[in-house]
Amino acid sequence: MGLGSDMYRQQILDHYKNPRNYGELEDPTFTHIGENPMCGDEIRMDVQLADDEETIERIAFRGDGCAISQASASLLSGELVGATLEELHEMDRDDIVDMLGVEISPMRIKCAVLAEKVAQDGAEIYQGELDVDKTTTED
Repeated sequence: MGLGSDMYRQQILDHYKNPRNYGELEDPTFTHIGENPMCGDEIRMDVQLADDEETIERIAFRGDGCAISQASASLLSGELVGATLEELHEMDRDDIVDMLGVEISPMRIKCAVLAEKVAQDGAEIYQGELDVDKTTTED
């Protein structure tokens, strides 16, 4: 492990201890919740779309879980402001791992992608493409 990976580990700890966009939005366009039953991670995301109903204007999350899941939600929330729903749908686990900047073990990948799946499923529910009450990484 080099100096670079230490820097990313510090970034993960910083986002875990001082999450960005943590909280809730007063009048979100859509809200969705998800969990990783294996680890006990839970995340709820509120998304406010701009007037074009396509661009993410504001996002907030709250939840509880391991450092990876919470840091991932914090980092993702910052990345998604200004993105379109199409760009959100195009994201995959590699984007999340790149954002975190460290290798994620197969056991922890579900922790890392929980926020992404919650945001994507919430958008699909909003667009009428999906009908689920809660996202789970066990699907």
